[in-house]
This record gives sequence, structure tokens and C-alpha cells, in this order.
Amino acid sequence: MRTQKSLGEFIIEKQADFPHAKGELSALLGAIKLASKIVNREINKAGLVDITGSNGVKNIQGEQQQKLDIYANDIFKNALIARGEVCGIASEEEDNFVFFDNKNSRNASYVVLMDPLDGSSNIDVNVSVGTIFSIYRRVSPNDGPVELDDFIQVGRKQVAAGYVIYGSSTMLVFTTGNGVHGFTYDPSIGMFCLSHESLKIPKTGKIYSINEGNYIKFPLGVKKYLKYCQEEDKTTNRPYTSRYIGSLVADFHRNLLKGGIYIYPQTAQAPSGKLRLLYECNPIAFLAEQAGALATDGYNPILDLKPTELHQRVPFFTGSPEMMETAHQFMEKYKDE
Repeated sequence: MRTQKSLGEFIIEKQADFPHAKGELSALLGAIKLASKIVNREINKAGLVDITGSNGVKNIQGEQQQKLDIYANDIFKNALIARGEVCGIASEEEDNFVFFDNKNSRNASYVVLMDPLDGSSNIDVNVSVGTIFSIYRRVSPNDGPVELDDFIQVGRKQVAAGYVIYGSSTMLVFTTGNGVHGFTYDPSIGMFCLSHESLKIPKTGKIYSINEGNYIKFPLGVKKYLKYCQEEDKTTNRPYTSRYIGSLVADFHRNLLKGGIYIYPQTAQAPSGKLRLLYECNPIAFLAEQAGALATDGYNPILDLKPTELHQRVPFFTGSPEMMETAHQFMEKYKDE
């Protein structure tokens, strides 16, 4: 007999946490839930059918698109169109935002920004990947098409955000500004069931996550912090352990549960950083703060940054508050060097 609480039941129970909505949250997350099940099914076929590898096309950021990037983008877009609660989307895989100009959707009150398949280059080798999503209320009039201003809102105006991680199990983790909750997919009954209620990150941890192959290109503050992480000091449980997967969702999810810090700084080749503010950093930062973590560009809270363009990149630091505070001290000390 099933005793787990399903995602749908949980949303209905917590409807008051989404004060602007009158059933929209349930429908909107229902669309994301459905799309993630389909993407999960296709990811599990990797190696059996021709869905892995590059499609030979680069996206607007100049990055090689994977076949599953496009597939996941289409699945999520179609699922959101079908429900009629979303008037437009912006995606890492789309050059521009997309207006849903159909009878059901054109007057809807919400927009969704997403990275349909974070870490997709890892699929070929069976490494965890994910989907990241961010939900805002539109600011343009409901009787017209969506505008750029609907999408380039500051992160603190998000009404919900989350991710789906496709790994040893598939989990959907989300927040509406009232804590962070995780739901594990049970394929035997086709449901996401509540498995992690009110997630809180440990105040400190022993894991640092960064692509150390780029060490020589890092700012001096990051280099000094990494040396600090590697030094032995029993009073602060150092040295820390280096763990870097290369999928933001997977690295963040591990650190959320175990404690740790994730850093993707600016480099000489990418002075603005690499991760996208709207599709990756803002939603993860919303989750981080709701779970008691910090999320910054090394100096300023990510959720306070005012976006200026759709595919804007920023440096990204997030993790356990005590580890983040130490990293900030190094960044500030060596700011001008």
C-alpha cells in the first residue's frame, strides 16, 4: 500500500505558499513533472538508440548542441504550451525568448526560463545530468505578447525554481520561497514521491567543487582559497576533498545534501564567467538561499544582480555558509591583484 506523499498532493497541500496562483502552480509544475518523466525515459535509452552525441549545430553561446539538448528543449516547451499556464519561455537552447501565441497561453501570467539538459555532454558516459527551471510572473500586459523585460527580472522576483536530476535515481527539487523540497521518481507507480522535505545545507562541509584544470586562469583570490582548502588543519577539518562532476545540478545536489562549496569563477578567457545568470545561476541561487546556503558572484548575491541580456553569464559561487564566507574573504583580500 502506497504511503508516500506525491508531488501533486504536496502542491495542493501547500497551495497557500504560492499566493498569486489559483491552481496555476499545480498545473505548471505538472507540466514540468510530465516533461521530466519523458526526458528521463529517453536518457535511460542512451547507448541503445541514436540519441547521444552532437547534432553538429552550435547554440547562440557558441557551444556544441547535443542531440538530447534539442530533444529535452522541445519536450519541455511542448509540455508548457499544452497546459496554458505559461505565455512564453526562454531557454539556453533558443536564440531568443519564445511567445506562446495560441488561444490557451497568450494571456497566461507566467514565464519559464530553463536549461533543458544541464551537463548533456556527460550523457555518453553515464554521468548524472539535470534540468533547471525558473518561474516568474510576467510584468508586461496580459493582453499582448511577452517582452524581454518579462525574462530579465532580478532573481529575487522568482516565484518558483527548481531542478530535476537524472542520476542513480531521478529527483525533482523545487522551492516556492517556503523551503526546499525533494521528490524521488518511483517508476513502478509513475509518480514523484516526497523523499526530502525542508532540505537544509550543512553550515560547513569537506567538499570543494571546481574545474581545477583551469587553475592557472583563475583570479588570485580563487587560487588562494583553493590552497587554503588543500592545507592540513585539524581545527577546521582540512584538507577538503575535491569533487567535480561537470554537471551543475549534480555538483550542487551533492553539496546541498553533504555540505560543500561550488565555484565557477571568471577566467582570463571568460572574464564574465561561463554559467548563465537566468537559466542556471538565478534558480540555483533561489534554492540555495532557501536551503540556508549562499550564492554570489564572488562578491554580490546572485539574486540581487540586474540582468541586462537574455544569455548573460556571471561568475558563480554557492554552498555552505561558513565555506562561502571564507571564500569571500579571500576574494575581497585579493580583489585588485
